[in-house]
Amino acid sequence: FFFSSRRRHTRFKCDWSSDGALPISLKQPNSIVKPKAHVREDETPWTAKELKDQRSELEAELARLQAELAEAEGAFTELVMNEDFSGDDAADQGSNTLEREQEMSLNANLRDLVDQTTRALQRLGDGSYGRCESCGNPIGKLRLQAKPAATLCIACKEKEDLG
Repeated sequence: FFFSSRRRHTRFKCDWSSDGALPISLKQPNSIVKPKAHVREDETPWTAKELKDQRSELEAELARLQAELAEAEGAFTELVMNEDFSGDDAADQGSNTLEREQEMSLNANLRDLVDQTTRALQRLGDGSYGRCESCGNPIGKLRLQAKPAATLCIACKEKEDLG
């Protein structure tokens, strides 16, 4: 069934009512399933306000990280453009190389954080927020409240860190 309005087009996968007039999901608006965030069995479900707060926090963090990344990449570009190895001894060249590699590492870490935060926002939208990307188990509400962009449950994160 294809529902169209002036502003948006939405596809519904639904069953038709017994009289064939309208899809059941349109006759019973409560039957439409909205994306949700997953929690462990011993935790309370996410409320709409909590999810809204998580989204706001993630969006603010993403904006901050993107600004920090742009600044860091600009500083790295300036560092590389202003390098002049003429007349430097081996120790100076080694020091310059170390500084350049540290900046590259910091930029890569910032890019990873931007990607992680972007994925968390996407998962909030598609209903998979709170599900571990590795094992599929719930990550845990408390962990996500502490680190909203977490993509792994504690057990999988520990395995990743060890190995």
